[in-house]
Amino acid sequence: MAAPKDPRPCSIADALAVVGEKYSLLVLREVCLGNGRFDQLARNIGAPRDILATRLRRLVDAGILTKRVYSERPRRFEYRPTRAGLELEPVLMTLKEWGDRHLRDGVDLPMVVEHSCGSELVPRVTCRACGAPVRHEDLTARPQSPGWTVAGPATS
Repeated sequence: MAAPKDPRPCSIADALAVVGEKYSLLVLREVCLGNGRFDQLARNIGAPRDILATRLRRLVDAGILTKRVYSERPRRFEYRPTRAGLELEPVLMTLKEWGDRHLRDGVDLPMVVEHSCGSELVPRVTCRACGAPVRHEDLTARPQSPGWTVAGPATS
């Protein structure tokens, strides 16, 4: 069977088009930690300055970050998360938890995040309707895009 002209319509792919470039989620991590100035971002992320500037511009254009002037001479900006940016923070925490568990075996963790209750945050994804934890075996995908099935493009 020939490959489809267009890949599967997918919100994951759409999201990755905005935040999936190298360093983009690390920029968001730093801004959510309160480190929104360019020099802080460059130091803490280790991205080349030209690439960092490009990522910042794209994240602002996408509505993930805002920028405001904090110095007129020289003119410098500070970046802060928008509501959309803050809504990505649980994604960052879930990635962090996965990395802690699968890449560090829970040992020598570079950072611990505490919840307002005082306990270490261990994020869990739950069903909004029933509150049950999300498990692979409990999920059923139902493609909504015309011409697509779970297996791929529908055959004619």
